[in-house]
Amino acid sequence: MTATSVDQPTPTPPLRPSGLDLLRTELRLHRAALWSWIAFVVVTAGLLLWLDGPGANATQKLFDKFGYAGVQQDAWRGPVFNTFWSAYNNLFYDPATLISIATFCVALFAAGPLTARELESGTTRLAWSQSVSPARWLAAKLAVPALVVTVGTGLLILLYRLVWTSRSDLLLAGYLPRELYFSIGPAAVVAPLLALALGALCGLLLRRTLPAMAVAAVLQYVVTAIRSGLWPFQRAYQVPDVSVHSRAITSTGARITDPECYDKVRCLAQHDVTGFTRTYLPSPDFWPRQLTECGVLLALTALAVGVAFWALKRRTV
Repeated sequence: MTATSVDQPTPTPPLRPSGLDLLRTELRLHRAALWSWIAFVVVTAGLLLWLDGPGANATQKLFDKFGYAGVQQDAWRGPVFNTFWSAYNNLFYDPATLISIATFCVALFAAGPLTARELESGTTRLAWSQSVSPARWLAAKLAVPALVVTVGTGLLILLYRLVWTSRSDLLLAGYLPRELYFSIGPAAVVAPLLALALGALCGLLLRRTLPAMAVAAVLQYVVTAIRSGLWPFQRAYQVPDVSVHSRAITSTGARITDPECYDKVRCLAQHDVTGFTRTYLPSPDFWPRQLTECGVLLALTALAVGVAFWALKRRTV
């Protein structure tokens, strides 16, 4: 044994960061996006709670007094063209609009700041040189936001279903209640995962922030358009009717057929009507449509994630 071989220290292999280390790194790196998502969930949940509480008081009083005619009276009093800030009937659909916008933003975030920007700036090379393999890097990139998005969207959809159950009697009948009924289910929780996967795939393939975000926006727009009514299985069902059960309540508590007095107080008094009930009945098409849509969305998500890992492996081998 020579003196040189004795003096030289044995090289220490670089420590491999644990999964918890990667989780902390991702949360710290994208803390602005994390806080933005938390703010979105809090604001949307607050809006839903308001719709279930103080926001419904005025419309509920009109409904208790005049029945469905009171709902119409309240809905038609607001501005015709301002659908976001107007009557209760329009405000009820705003959380769904916010969830759709947030899903769109998930695709843009995954394509830009989450993947393409790091590939474009070269910071991924630094990560890969510190015992983080490209596959682990991408797994952490997808797993952390997927968990955050699923928890947030799941809570909002669950809360939305509860508000629907308690306040859907205050909505104008027609296409919109039916569409909302079929859009606030498990498929709405899975949809952001597909947006995340498509955005990450765009970022990995294009490796340029702005082009990746632009392509992800187009793909997400196509997915949204298809989900709005172009699924093949939706052609069989179209948008099924959601049956409504309406009754008038007399002073004795008896439930009778609505005498259709509208807002005529004398007519209501003649029929001894003191209140109304109106309930959207569960549709037998809800779960078949939801499960089918969830299956399609999950399959597309798995395909996009698989292609993303394959593309990353090809570029790093």
